[in-house]
Amino acid sequence: MPIAVTGSIATDHLMTFGGKFRDSLVVDQLDKISVSFLADDLEVRRGGVAANIAFGMACLGLDPVLVGAVGHDFADYRSWLERHGVDCGSVRTSDGHHTARFVCTTDSAHAQIATFYPGAMSEARKIELAPVAERVGGLDLVVVGANDPEAMRRHTDECRDRGFAFAADPSQQLAWSDGELIRELIDGATYFLSNEYESALTEQKTGWNTEEILTRVGTVVTTLGSEGVRVQRKGEAPIHVGVAPVQGLVDPTGVGDGFRAGFLASVGWGLDLERAAQVGCLLAAHVIETLGPQEYHLTRETFLGRLAEAYGDDAAADVEPMLTRVQQKITQP
Repeated sequence: MPIAVTGSIATDHLMTFGGKFRDSLVVDQLDKISVSFLADDLEVRRGGVAANIAFGMACLGLDPVLVGAVGHDFADYRSWLERHGVDCGSVRTSDGHHTARFVCTTDSAHAQIATFYPGAMSEARKIELAPVAERVGGLDLVVVGANDPEAMRRHTDECRDRGFAFAADPSQQLAWSDGELIRELIDGATYFLSNEYESALTEQKTGWNTEEILTRVGTVVTTLGSEGVRVQRKGEAPIHVGVAPVQGLVDPTGVGDGFRAGFLASVGWGLDLERAAQVGCLLAAHVIETLGPQEYHLTRETFLGRLAEAYGDDAAADVEPMLTRVQQKITQP
């Protein structure tokens, strides 16, 4: 049975300005601000945590089911995802809103002015998971990623009510969430995924320490930046996996989503947690080596070769049988 990935689906519109914003701002006139900046270039990238994760899982040969809300402007993006193996049959199309969009201009001093338009994402709260499961013949796991807050709450509650295993991945939404909502989103999860800062924020806001979280969550997965990843289960020694070597640092956008795609694909294959973390770290390395979260491409031979180099021949041998579909499903963007 497939894995459903719920969460944001968005496009990023990224521009650069050759000057400095501060040179055009009059401090005592900010209440009357009206300025315009001539951008040097524009990059439009496909993004959104759910789409990024689903894309990565599909590149590894799985058939992830993307669940989220978009606008009628999603047609080209849908084609891209479906061409790479993502099931978009449960994506809701809004009648009145555009797909979520992040618009950001960065100046020469790396200052940024940005706007996020949630748009159709606000309608994700209307999506029910039962019809998704019925359409695809059941679900092994539901990933509850960063999304419209009420959608996250609804998906989590439905997973508990219907007995769907779920991975809690609130990520960016932790900053504004209160302790009550965070406790609701992670309690009973099969996996809780976060980075080191988000983990500390979760403990601070919920009042639960690590041991208390481990009594409520099956597996806690914490990415540690350049230090790799830590995997914890109650009553077991923590597993630590180092980062995979990278072939040039280009863009960190979507690196965490790449890790999640590799990790979740591996647990879907039935690999142990250490192998899952290793595959996740290697896929994250592919993301950071390219400009944009969905611009990398894989080949079976290269992926296995880099896995052996990073984590040993046994790691590559364990993963190799799982990549039988990669030759058919992975194509260069």
